[in-house]
Amino acid sequence: MLRTFLQAKLHRVRVTQADLDYEGSCGIDAGLLEAAGLREYQYIELYNVSNGERFTTYIIKAPKGSGEISLNGAAARRATVGDLLIICAYSAYTDAELENHKPIVVLVDDQNRIKQVLRERAA
Repeated sequence: MLRTFLQAKLHRVRVTQADLDYEGSCGIDAGLLEAAGLREYQYIELYNVSNGERFTTYIIKAPKGSGEISLNGAAARRATVGDLLIICAYSAYTDAELENHKPIVVLVDDQNRIKQVLRERAA
């Protein structure tokens, strides 16, 4: 049996751009993607700390070191520039894999620069 658990999260990243006219997705700084073990086009869930909205989309890679967190297309209606988001990715694991599974949690500063990368058991 496979069980779905948190793979990684980017905690309290700040929206830097919103573009309604783009085809859709969430642009994320490539450095944040590397730190969290996330990949371009991966499915993500986003939780807007600033307004309570919850929505889904997929990742596109933004330039490394840019601090970019951009919402595009319909997702741009769910947040405004400056809003704080929690971005989560979930994956399916076997019971054996879960014995040692620890999600990656990336903490950032006000400019979306990495402060700390944690690997801890999901609570």
